[in-house]
Amino acid sequence: MRQATILYNDILAGILTETDDGYFTYQYDENYIANYPDSFITFTMPVNETVYKENRLFPFFEGLILAK
Repeated sequence: MRQATILYNDILAGILTETDDGYFTYQYDENYIANYPDSFITFTMPVNETVYKENRLFPFFEGLILAK
């Protein structure tokens, strides 16, 4: 399992995880949800308690990697 801390304007927004079985999850941090409910990192992942799960890296994060 690998994890990345996701910051938005230098504030912890959530954790991106690649699981051992090849899935990717993203979950917003509880404090971020409470204090920044309208500051989503992408339109497809609104700020809430949902654990977003995909079988490939989320397009938003993939785009950031390719942009470098």
